[in-house]
Amino acid sequence: MNITEVYLIALTIIFAVPWAVWRIFRTDHFAPLVVVQIVGGILLGPGVLGAVFPEYYAFVFRPEVIGALNGVAWWAVMLFVFVAGIELDLTAAWRHRRETGLTAGLALGVPLLAGTAAAAVILQFPGWRGAGGAYWQALLGIGMACAVTALPILVLLMEKLGVLREQLGQRILRYASLDDIAIWGVLALILLDWERIGRQGVFLVGFALAAVAIRWLMARLSDNDRWPVGLIWLAACGFAGDWSGLHYMVGAFLAGVVLDARWFGHEAMDRFRNVVLLTIMPVFFLSTGLRTQWESGGLAVFGVAALLLAAAVGGKLLGVHIAGRFLGWSRTEASLIGWLLQTKALIMIIFANILLDKGVITPTTFTALLLMAVGSTMLTKPFATPLIAKLGERVKAEA
Repeated sequence: MNITEVYLIALTIIFAVPWAVWRIFRTDHFAPLVVVQIVGGILLGPGVLGAVFPEYYAFVFRPEVIGALNGVAWWAVMLFVFVAGIELDLTAAWRHRRETGLTAGLALGVPLLAGTAAAAVILQFPGWRGAGGAYWQALLGIGMACAVTALPILVLLMEKLGVLREQLGQRILRYASLDDIAIWGVLALILLDWERIGRQGVFLVGFALAAVAIRWLMARLSDNDRWPVGLIWLAACGFAGDWSGLHYMVGAFLAGVVLDARWFGHEAMDRFRNVVLLTIMPVFFLSTGLRTQWESGGLAVFGVAALLLAAAVGGKLLGVHIAGRFLGWSRTEASLIGWLLQTKALIMIIFANILLDKGVITPTTFTALLLMAVGSTMLTKPFATPLIAKLGERVKAEA
């Protein structure tokens, strides 16, 4: 069997297995398709499929196939992060800066502190800090992973829950948008490479100048030309970000941030994001699953994941409830916002992938973070759904 045929077998497995599980078992209440695909990537990785069927795993996921899949995965995640950057709307956040700043700051800061405290415990033991990362980088990286909210997944979830276009949904998007900026800023700090500081300085200055030029150009292009030029801009920024020693995904995110969503159209952006999620992001999930390892033993990984999950969920809820006390929210409203901001899948996984690429964390730590992200995201909808109903009843009663 030639390599093309084996590659297509791998693609068939990647697309068929998660979709069949999602459709047959109707997991949407607690696990949307994207979460099932992430879990599917873990199960198809070396820790599960590779352990149960080592010969079959070695036959399908041979190095040549993995290399081809990784190429697709890199472009998939660049497109996804690019779209996430374009969709950030900081204008509304600035108009409501006191409320947005307070809530976003506490929703990010409290779980960051809780996650950092959990990381301090974990890093006392060998096997959790990567060989290429300093202690402070691993500490801050794990802590920030506990504080992340995945904005694109939050949009999909609120759309399913029917609150995306409501005033509450738009407020939550503002909080998550501001946190997204902070997350990538912290990542840039973690990845700051003193040996490449000159390159990184050149990148930042060059990017600022190029951003002015691309905005001038985009405003004058026709609708049909903006998408091709946007993709060229994305590839160039990804290359420049990686060349500077930051990461190609940092470049991809910055490429999107400086562009306006109105140039592409919100409906077109939604369609494009959904197409990316449907057609090529599952390859990234499988690529992520292939990187999971259980070197420190399954129980240790699950124990660390549970500790990180407690820090992430508890810290996020506490931070939002503190903000709610200052802003006069009801406990129900604060709880709902806190649970909706728990969505971590994708952005957290992308964040953790970068930390793993740079050697800041080990594959075992990556696996624990991945399990934490899946658990946090799966908890969101079951807890948020009854709170939405309760909040709606209260609003009707007050009316």
